[in-house]
Formats: sequence, structure tokens, C-alpha cells
Amino acid sequence: MAHDGGSDPGLPGRTALVAYALPAVPLAAIALPLYVIVPTFYADHLGISLAAIGTVLLFIRLIDAASDPVIGWLSDQVAPKSGRRRTVFLLSLPLTTLSAFMVFWPTGNAGIGYLAFWGILLSIGYTATLLPYTAWGAELSTEYRGRAIVSACREGATLVGTLIAIVLPFAVGMDRIDGFHGLAAVAAFILVAVPVFGLVAVCAVPEPANRSTSRLSLLDSLRHLVRNRSFVRLVAAFLLNGFANAIPATLFLYFVSERLGAEALRGPLLFLYFLCGILGVPIAVWVSARAGKHRSWCGAMILACIVFFFSGFLGAGDIAAFAVICALTGVLLGFDLALPPAIQADVIDCDTALSGEQRTGVYFAAWGLATKLSLALAVGLVFPVLAWSGFVPGSDAAVPESALDTLAMLYAWLPILPKLAAIAIMWNFPLGQDAQVALRTRIDAAARRPDTA
Repeated sequence: MAHDGGSDPGLPGRTALVAYALPAVPLAAIALPLYVIVPTFYADHLGISLAAIGTVLLFIRLIDAASDPVIGWLSDQVAPKSGRRRTVFLLSLPLTTLSAFMVFWPTGNAGIGYLAFWGILLSIGYTATLLPYTAWGAELSTEYRGRAIVSACREGATLVGTLIAIVLPFAVGMDRIDGFHGLAAVAAFILVAVPVFGLVAVCAVPEPANRSTSRLSLLDSLRHLVRNRSFVRLVAAFLLNGFANAIPATLFLYFVSERLGAEALRGPLLFLYFLCGILGVPIAVWVSARAGKHRSWCGAMILACIVFFFSGFLGAGDIAAFAVICALTGVLLGFDLALPPAIQADVIDCDTALSGEQRTGVYFAAWGLATKLSLALAVGLVFPVLAWSGFVPGSDAAVPESALDTLAMLYAWLPILPKLAAIAIMWNFPLGQDAQVALRTRIDAAARRPDTA
């Protein structure tokens, strides 16, 4: 079966790298407000109960999880002349842009049905944009180190978008529903940035070569995915590390306000964390070029365990020490963001060499499911344990000391266990630079053979 054409660079030029990274900025600005700011905003200004909003957002998450494998598989199957990654990405932009705009700038009489309708469309549109976008990046470079650079550019832009999503709503103000409020400012940014940055990427970034030499059914496709031992190993480590990271992310606001007694500093400390994450991305690329991607990631996870351990001893007023911890863990976040997707691109080579079909979309759909599962597991574990300890969010009563101790242990020490397990899984990961080069040679040789179809 013939493979379609396309560019197959070892590493795109700087202009192409910047153009590819640009859409990650507004896409990140969509993700954070939807689950962090929207619930409170709709409850405070539209009079919708938090229980109803929570139910709708849970339903949206379920649809989101179900759409991942479907959209991932479809994005691998289409083969237009304009390129399968760029075409699906481009076609999804109007739906993503419009639905995000409607969710973030609701009318004054919007109800729960409004949030459900536009939220579901946003979920489908966002997945249809993000999956081909990340698959596009994984295929842009065929080089072991080049893939880390592509991933780092995208994730660095993601952190910039996250900072915008943190600052913009509160800088403009969230105290009203009429006129131009903080969430509307995010909506206006998305309305311009998603289509403009998306078009820049499509025009300036080449379509990766499709090295498929065969077509698999959905069932055979899933069989190959499960049999890919390198992928199973990587996704297990990614799930464990994602679970470890999701625990402090879920508890961050409570830890700062209740344990440290510094509610007013929650925003600045969160900003510091993500700002240092941007610094950590190029450091991750530099280290991985010398130590290898999986060992560099393991080293960052080891350092994170050490830093998290000390955070468990902090108490009221220990702001300076916690700021240092936020800065250090922020830098290490750069490793977590940049390196696993780059390793994932190498793991997909194992499948392509064996199955004959380059199915990056399916693999990143499974990656997305692991991300969502890790977040769900964290929320499902820590909140019941906190409630059992006597911690009641939003209560005027003083939080019991035992509940604060439980909060500190969950925040600081529980994440160490899954991180240690992830390190054990990845330390002797078999797919280093030499093995990846051998796989690419095999894939390219198969793609150059005369058509058999």
C-alpha cells in the first residue's frame, strides 16, 4: 500500500518550530479556565448550583474520554492530499473557537442547558484539535533528540498559555456577568488566537510523511497497541507520575490557604510555579541530549521526590520556603511536560516497524485517556480522605490540626510513592537513541519498497 507524501525532516527549522508551537498557547488558555474558573463563575453570576455544574462537567469529561479513541483512530485513517494531521486540525478549529467563546462569554440568562450544550461541543472540538496537533508534532522529527526539541517547543508554549489563563481573568476582574469581564477577556483572546495561530501553523509547518505500508482494522490496531511492550511500560509510568502530580495540583489551593495561612498568595505562587516550568523546558532538552530522555526524566522525578518530602514539614507562615519549593518543582515540571511525549514518539516507531501502519493518533488518544484517568484517580482518592479527616472546605470553623496534618501528608508525601514506582519502571527503559535509530532505518526501508497493493 502506498504511503502519502509529505515532509520528513530530521528537525524542522526554527520558523516552523515557532509556528508549530503557537496554537498551544490558546489551546492551554482553554483547558485551565474550563474546569477551574467556569464552575465558580457560572455559580456566582448565573445562579446555577455547584452540584448541577459538577454533574454537567462530569458528563462532559465522560464524553471527552469516549471521543479520544474515536477521533484518534479517524485521524489516522483519513488521507487527503493536504495531509491528514493538518487537515483534521484545520477543520476542527471553527468548532473549538466558537464553542470556547460561547462557554467563556455566556449570556446573562444562560442556564445549565447552555453550559451542557456548548461544553459538549467544546469537548469534542478541543479533542479534535488537540489529538492531530500532538500527533503532528510527534511525526515532525524522526530524530531521537529532535523529538525532544519539538515537544519542548509545544509544551513551553502550553505553559505560556497557562500563565495567560491564570492572569487575564483576574487582571480584568470576575465580579460581574455583564460587559467585558475576565472570562470574556479569555474568550476574546481565544476567538482571535485559535484561528490565527492555527492558520499560521498549517501554512508554515510541513505535513509529516506517512510511513504506513499497510492498513489495520480497529481491532487489529488495538491488539498491536496492547502488545507494544515499550508503550505499555511508558504509559504505566506516565499514569503513575501523572497521578503523583495531580495530587498536589488538586490540593495546592487548600495547602497554601489552610496549611500555610497565605490565601492571598495562592495566585502569585501558582504563577511562580508555571513561570519556572517555562525555564525547565529548555533545561530538560539540554539534559536529555546528554543523558538520554528516559534517564533525564527519571532524574527529575527523583529530585521531585526529595523536594516534595521537605514540603510536608511546612506550616503556617513558611512562605519563603514554599516559594523555593514552587520554583524547584516548577523547573522539574518542564521535564514532565517535554520528555514523556518525546519518548512516546519513539515508542510509536516500535509499532510502525511491526504493524506497518503509522498510527500516531491512536497512541496519543491512549495517552490522553491516561492523563484523564490520573486526574480522576487523584480527585477520587484525596477528597474522600480529606473529608474523613474532618477537613471541610469553605467552612467558617477552624480546621482541626489533625485535618491539616492529613492535608500536608497527602500533598507532600503521598505523591512520592507513585513517582518511585514510575522511576522503577522507566530506569532501564530499552528504547534509547541507538534502538530508535535502528527502528527508523527499518521503517524507512519498508516505506521505500515498491507498492504491493
